[in-house]
Parts: sequence; structure tokens; C-alpha cells
Amino acid sequence: MGFKKMKTNLTFTDLSLFASIEKNRAIKRMEQISAIVNWSRIDKLLMKNYPVGKSADGNEAYPPLILMKCLLIQQWFKIDSDPELETQINDRISFKKFLGLSLDDPAPDHSTFSRFRGRFSKDTMRMINTLNSLTNSPPRA
Repeated sequence: MGFKKMKTNLTFTDLSLFASIEKNRAIKRMEQISAIVNWSRIDKLLMKNYPVGKSADGNEAYPPLILMKCLLIQQWFKIDSDPELETQINDRISFKKFLGLSLDDPAPDHSTFSRFRGRFSKDTMRMINTLNSLTNSPPRA
């Protein structure tokens, strides 16, 4: 199975929107969050406890850190359902940039979020929250 290869090159769409992205306050806010949180520690904990994506068989999986960031967005921005989270990620440049998705990459499917949520014990989620003392709301810009 393995994990999906996330694009690191800018697409034509990314380049054409670059000027407006530089002035986008929502993106700056999400960059502040990224600067505060130690994502590498969270990623190590997720990879240690996430059973999906480690096999060469089957479809590629989203890296667990991206899915965790999706759930944080859902909590921070009070998005009330997984289908709405999928829609908001597809609609918002700031969310895509925070997740490391290219503008032409679709968001993970809403059912992916619930399956991801169900694969972790409450103890694992508690450990992730205490790694960086993540708050229930993003910092103000």
C-alpha cells in the first residue's frame, strides 16, 4: 500500500495565485500554527501507532500527519461534519496550504476521516495533544 506521494512542486495554479496568497491573512494564521507546533514529534508518534500505509499492497494511504491536521482544522474552525470538512478543505486555499496539498489535489474523502479517527486509542490521542499542548482554537493573526 504505502503512503500517497504528496506533490512538492508548484503547479500552474499555485504559481498564478502566488501574489494573492502572499497577502492572505488566513494563510499567515495557519503558518503561525505550523511554526508553533512540533509536527515532527507528532508525526513520529502517529507513524508508530498508525497501522495503515505500511504495506506495499492495496491503495496508497494519506500520511497520518495530514489526516491529523485535517481533524485539527475541523476542531479549530468548528466544522460540524466530515463531509463538510472535505468540502472546506477543497474550497479553502489556507487549509490546502496548511495540509501541504497542491491546489489541484482533492481533500481526503470524508469517510477517510472517520476511519482515521477510529484507528487510534484515546491514549494515543491524549499523547498527541500533550506533545505540544495543542489548544482548541488557532492563534489569532
